[in-house]
Amino acid sequence: MTGMTALLLFAAWTLALMLFYVNYRVALTLTFKKAANAWPRDGADADPAIIKRAHHAHLNCVENLPVFAAIVLAAYALGRQGVVDTLAAYVLYLRIAQSLVHLSGTGPAQVFVRANLFLLQVALMGWMIWGLLH
Repeated sequence: MTGMTALLLFAAWTLALMLFYVNYRVALTLTFKKAANAWPRDGADADPAIIKRAHHAHLNCVENLPVFAAIVLAAYALGRQGVVDTLAAYVLYLRIAQSLVHLSGTGPAQVFVRANLFLLQVALMGWMIWGLLH
């Protein structure tokens, strides 16, 4: 898998997570069970736990997608895509795994696994940056 493919799949995963919780809300709105403006910005709503976790997993992706995109796009702009092509797929796999663990719950073991999956992503992105700068 190339870095560009991994980047596109990362973006697709981010959208999929968003659709997961948005479709729930759209369904409630279309069936007149909840007003379209019923979801407060502070997250203090009565959504089921899985919907809240999907929303938070989506926000985690949104926080990291620009960093990953900057690294991959810089590599391609510099003509050094080989630096990211070898690692980008692993960043994607770790991101998907982190999201799935996030969706599964928020127990101490799940949070520990999720944090380590995140740290591995950060390490791989740092390694890619290091490779591009040297």
